[in-house]
Amino acid sequence: MSSRPYFETVKSFADVPITDNGVETSVFLEASEGLVQLFDLLGSGVFGFGVRTRYQADSSRYSTLENLVRSEASLEDRHGTGCLIRLTRGLTFLCKALQHMQNDPSIELHVCFKRSYDEVLRPHHTFFVRSLAGVAVRAAPYRRDFYARVSQGAPLEKLDAELAKWLSGLDVIVKRLKGFIEGEGYGRI
Repeated sequence: MSSRPYFETVKSFADVPITDNGVETSVFLEASEGLVQLFDLLGSGVFGFGVRTRYQADSSRYSTLENLVRSEASLEDRHGTGCLIRLTRGLTFLCKALQHMQNDPSIELHVCFKRSYDEVLRPHHTFFVRSLAGVAVRAAPYRRDFYARVSQGAPLEKLDAELAKWLSGLDVIVKRLKGFIEGEGYGRI
């Protein structure tokens, strides 16, 4: 087993450059892949994205996520924007759930995810999807199992420090994207 916590082994959202032009697409996608790998580590394939497809089609034009959205505004196919909106919702959901987990060490993960779901995703779902989401949230691993998997043998204090750094970076990005997407009228997060 590795002696480095999971969040030390993947690109951190804290390392994603944010300039006056926006969030750098390539580094954001690299950090997002760490999220996908996290869910794979926990035995769940949840996220996939079409943002990468648009970015790879013209990386200089879509060098920031904001440029991607602005450029798609004049196109008939706004698939990248739709995917980014859903990805931002998912990242916001995960960020808030893990922040709840760090802020209240006495509660189980399913409670953290339920709180986060109610705050972030519930308003976007129908009654049927809400019912399914309730079942999925209950399937979250126990807190101790989650920590065991993502600590990968490292001390829990080290994991908590890396997780806090990762969440801080992610929080800045999702808030920025939410402000941009909603403020410019491209959609709702």
